[in-house]
Amino acid sequence: MKALENQNLKNLNDERLQVAAAQEDPARFAELYEDNFERVYAYVARRVGNREEAQDVTADVFHQALSGLPRFEWRRLPFVAWLLVIAANVLSDRWQRSARHQEVMTDDLEQVGMEDDIERRAMLYQLVETLPDDQQRVINRRFVAQKSLREIAREFGRSEGAIKQLQLRALQNLRDRIRSNHG
Repeated sequence: MKALENQNLKNLNDERLQVAAAQEDPARFAELYEDNFERVYAYVARRVGNREEAQDVTADVFHQALSGLPRFEWRRLPFVAWLLVIAANVLSDRWQRSARHQEVMTDDLEQVGMEDDIERRAMLYQLVETLPDDQQRVINRRFVAQKSLREIAREFGRSEGAIKQLQLRALQNLRDRIRSNHG
């Protein structure tokens, strides 16, 4: 047990010397990179979808570590602990950017869908206005006012069958006009 503790202390001291050397000469960072690459890559790879992304994130981690090395303070923890904190932050940032990107895309699609819907409604409204008066009135009462066939028949003083026929002719006319407008 004591031998293991002594070995861990020696490793930490060696690592501390490596960090200090890299802080003085960034070219010495290569040793820290070599010693810690596998652990950082394994940590990242378990959390991302594919190898290419794991490589990108790992590269970002070591890039940030190198640029932040002058500010690194020794806290009696292995250097890899600091690297894993950086990795967690890089992953978090990527996930947040990805989520925002998804929201923007969804918002854009919803906006396009709403604009298309508004255009369709406006076109339909204009086409309804081109129908004969009795057909216009049936369509407006049935689909805008949401009246039943029975209510419309009473209002018009006609049978429900006659109102169904008017509605059918109106819908056929609208279909034909939509087809002729959109070829």
